Amino acid sequence: MEVLRRSSVFAAEVMEVFDRSPTDKELVSQAKALCRDYINSRLIRAGVSWSKPEYNVPMPGGKLAEVSTILLRLGDELEYIRPNVYRNIARQLNISLHSETVVTDAFLAVAAQIFTAGITWGKVVSLYAVAAGLAVDCVRHAQPAMVHTIVDCLGEFVRKTLVTWLKRRGGWADITKCVVNTDPSLRSHWLVAAACSFGHFLKAVFFVLLPER
Repeated sequence: MEVLRRSSVFAAEVMEVFDRSPTDKELVSQAKALCRDYINSRLIRAGVSWSKPEYNVPMPGGKLAEVSTILLRLGDELEYIRPNVYRNIARQLNISLHSETVVTDAFLAVAAQIFTAGITWGKVVSLYAVAAGLAVDCVRHAQPAMVHTIVDCLGEFVRKTLVTWLKRRGGWADITKCVVNTDPSLRSHWLVAAACSFGHFLKAVFFVLLPER
């Protein structure tokens, strides 16, 4: 009977973990894991080699792996719609990649502009595409350590700006609802909006950062 009681208690604890809302810390940790996966995918696609010193950092697994797959799929569509928007971001922003402060400030400025008019999954995907595009630029310019700076920066932005929104939706798994229908035309509308908006954001951020050069 004692064994059965302990088994029941353990089962209840497991169910509680799955049923409860994710904590702020968990959401930020997941955001960074998704970012690392997204960036790694884009570096591979760009044919850029780099070494990752964070060997002990876990990659997305289980449900988060599904989220990562969907995030990458939506990112593919977004980048296909506006291929030039998410490439050569450092050049578009006219920033140096040798300064951690400059890279951090530029990324946060773009992130803030993206979400000025509210939060949507399309804009979240755009944020990850920006992070990956900037990371590719950094590695190509012999600044691979900046990749981890970008990941940490995205995590901090999520903590300050997106956590409450994510909690209301039950966490990152909510993005899976964006691909329930396989017809890409049904998703193009908010992806196009995100891509077009980001083009304007880059121009706005360029003028914000320009006086600081």
